[in-house]
Amino acid sequence: MTDNKLKLDEELVRQLLAEDNVTVAEDTSFAIMLERTKDHFDFEITDGWAKNPDMMFYTETTSDGYEVWVATDDDQRPSINEDIYYYESDWLEKMADAMTDGLTIYFQELNDDNYEFEEVVQNVYEEYYNDKRQELIEKLIDDGYEWEE
Repeated sequence: MTDNKLKLDEELVRQLLAEDNVTVAEDTSFAIMLERTKDHFDFEITDGWAKNPDMMFYTETTSDGYEVWVATDDDQRPSINEDIYYYESDWLEKMADAMTDGLTIYFQELNDDNYEFEEVVQNVYEEYYNDKRQELIEKLIDDGYEWEE
């Protein structure tokens, strides 16, 4: 490698991403993570039924008074085996895919503090960050940069 080659390293990548307002999750507020992932993956999330959602996350009460969590794409006939959750901890496992697939999502607890939801958004944001990082690296390589040895 000759000395006049443009050097590519992680520090340069982080600096250029930061200049484009793409920051690591730890340095980004929840609201910004949600907004950037919505723009990047082209999904919509709402707590109103009027949007005719592709995927729905809501709670129901059973006839004997227990609360169950529902994650379904069919609000008329959710599958007992696949869409109903007895524990809240696994309830949002389908949400990340719904976001990255660009779906319209109904989330009953959108305006509530929900740790599981924040964790999903952070995981999707990390995917967004990695997409942006990879796009930048490919552009820099196309522009003649090479990784430092």
